[in-house]
Amino acid sequence: MASEREWTVIEALKWTAGDLESRGVATARLDAELLLADALGTTRMGLYLAHDRALSPEERASVRARLSRRRTGEPVAYILGVREFYGLPFAVDARVLVPRPETEFVVDAVLEALPEHAVGGRVLDLGTGSGAIAIAVARARPTAEIDAVDVAAGALALARTNALRHGALRVRFLEGDLFAALPAPVRYDVVASNPPYIPTEELAGLPVDVRGFEPALALHGGPDGLAVIRRIVTESAAWLAPRGTLVLEISVGQAPACAALLDAAGFDPPRFRRDYAGIERVVVARRPG
Repeated sequence: MASEREWTVIEALKWTAGDLESRGVATARLDAELLLADALGTTRMGLYLAHDRALSPEERASVRARLSRRRTGEPVAYILGVREFYGLPFAVDARVLVPRPETEFVVDAVLEALPEHAVGGRVLDLGTGSGAIAIAVARARPTAEIDAVDVAAGALALARTNALRHGALRVRFLEGDLFAALPAPVRYDVVASNPPYIPTEELAGLPVDVRGFEPALALHGGPDGLAVIRRIVTESAAWLAPRGTLVLEISVGQAPACAALLDAAGFDPPRFRRDYAGIERVVVARRPG
């Protein structure tokens, strides 16, 4: 903190938020609340309920350590080691992307394709990362058979940890490059993915907490951002059951190109889901019967 005098919780919160705000952090107050609550072993609400409690020297040191990491641009989720997604806490670190609210629309689309009253169903999650999509679907559709693929062994290790934590024991994790990871031909009712989709020229303009810390392999989508999406669309028809559904998260402005790719691959005309900012963020297309 600014000095070694006694600090109350609210003083530490205000000072931490002010420090982050002065460094241009857009979510300074929220970040300060999360970091302080984690350091003190409480909740954001707990900070205000104990606003006048004095921090011990050990607690001050704990807050400093977290603030020091955030000053470098490290994502709060990595500092805390956890991020909530679809109402579930997921362990996260630099091996995986931080799950984002926009990706919850992917889960929504998968669940719509697998009616709640139906039994069974096969789902493939490509580029699973922390396992967020696969595990969220498994929790909502416990009879579904789910395969989750990632090319990064470290990401799969973390995804398996998350699956155990949430009892998603029917999820099978496979290491490899997209469909090449699958050991045998399988027909899926749904193929879903939050693939890398950032165009090469846009990488340098990403926020520092993204470009400096999150895995580039999970971000970089090639010159036009569609390199991996193009592969998934082209190859998925051979793995989808008749009337099977393809669900992809995409970036701003990519909807027309994705529609063209899907049409060329023989899919029915796609539907697009808009995210909280009104961006066409998720594309949903069916393979003809």
